[in-house]
Amino acid sequence: MIVLGLTGSVGMGKSTTAKVFAEEGIPVFDADAEVHRLYEGKAAPLIEAAFPGVTKDGRVDRERLSVRVVGDKEALAKLETVVHPLVRDARRAFIEKARISGAKIALVDIPLLFETGNGEDIDKIVVVSAPYEVQKARVLAREGMTEEKFKAILARQMPDAEKRKRADFVIDTSKGFAAAREDVRAILRELLAAE
Repeated sequence: MIVLGLTGSVGMGKSTTAKVFAEEGIPVFDADAEVHRLYEGKAAPLIEAAFPGVTKDGRVDRERLSVRVVGDKEALAKLETVVHPLVRDARRAFIEKARISGAKIALVDIPLLFETGNGEDIDKIVVVSAPYEVQKARVLAREGMTEEKFKAILARQMPDAEKRKRADFVIDTSKGFAAAREDVRAILRELLAAE
């Protein structure tokens, strides 16, 4: 089985592209969705122990946690030591389940794939990309987003140009949904032909 890693900077269309892979019949692991699940369950007591007062009704209150970790590199690193191993375990279980089910390709959607070094079980990398102005417009259209927040997010991410250099495949999401779908299909054809 081929494990594809899907990544890309904020506002590049990663979630939409992951949905296209799913629509093409590829099992998809969404790291962000897994973090949300963990915050509502298994990780909540561990995060509360590390950051007292950030949970409510047994769930992580993301706003309270954000106040504690945003802009504080040490606090963010502490949070990552709690969350990343749990996400990695969930991803490994997903890959094993996909393998057992007979999937020829499985996709893991990991926003900070390069930044966290979490690519040990990934065979090929797909990077979603778009011109900077498109990316900026998409991100600034999000509720509660400001130019300062956008710049802070970009500062934590590897530059798009570097991600594209490291990719096995690049999907330019600025060309529209139909073009992205055709790119996904072309990637799948190539990978299945090589198998």
